[in-house]
Amino acid sequence: MKRILALIAILVTGWCAYAQCPAENYAFQSGEKLDYEMYFNWKFVWIKAGTAVLKTDAITTDDGQPGYETSLVATSSKRADYFFKMRDTLISRMTTRMEPLYFRKGAEEGKRYTVDEAWFSYPDGKSQARQRRLHRDGSVKTAQDTMDECIYDMLSILQRARSFDPTDYKVGDKIHFQMATGRRVEKQTLIYRGKKKFEAEDDKETTYRCLVFSLVEYDKKGKEQEVITFYVTDDKNHLPVRLDLFLNFGSAKAFLKGIKGNRHPLTSVVKE
Repeated sequence: MKRILALIAILVTGWCAYAQCPAENYAFQSGEKLDYEMYFNWKFVWIKAGTAVLKTDAITTDDGQPGYETSLVATSSKRADYFFKMRDTLISRMTTRMEPLYFRKGAEEGKRYTVDEAWFSYPDGKSQARQRRLHRDGSVKTAQDTMDECIYDMLSILQRARSFDPTDYKVGDKIHFQMATGRRVEKQTLIYRGKKKFEAEDDKETTYRCLVFSLVEYDKKGKEQEVITFYVTDDKNHLPVRLDLFLNFGSAKAFLKGIKGNRHPLTSVVKE
């Protein structure tokens, strides 16, 4: 879940003023709620690992303007805790034009516990991120970055990307963006893999037409290493319905199990 949502979208380069941050929201609305089930692969055995809930609500920002708050709560099951305990809570606040304002991630992952925070501002038309990471022992690390490009957090990039139109994407196209990680701002790379159908493991065994992307890293020799492959619905909602994660201790998957409050009809559903 550390990168899970950094994920998801990262289909974005932004546009015009304010460090290319302002953009129209065409994909989601207040009240949207997505439920996921997670699975870990441990020595060739897949076990149910836990659940995650992604929600979006309307808020009033600190300067009295309307905005959005997106939250993600991921919790491993008691059985999965034996292998890898995870208790993650992420919160992201943004304006209605999807300019990042604030991000917080409280993460207990295995024996590691950290609290990451980021405050975003836009001096002189640039994008600035002030970051702070608090460790379990009380130690604190801070960082500040200012760029011409928009800087996102894990959730704001997801929401922004859902409004992007990938019509002109070609298989193999690479998309780059800047993301605050809690310690620094890092350049991320996403590769478009094409379109596939995915049969969800919900009560109706729904099949979706999906756009497929891979988040990758590069080693010191420039060799590509896949981190996450994810599937988003090929409709105006661009809902993430499946995530395949390649981890240090094995692999994991997350599947969308429930949808409430979606803004648009699910036209990506394949009808029998």
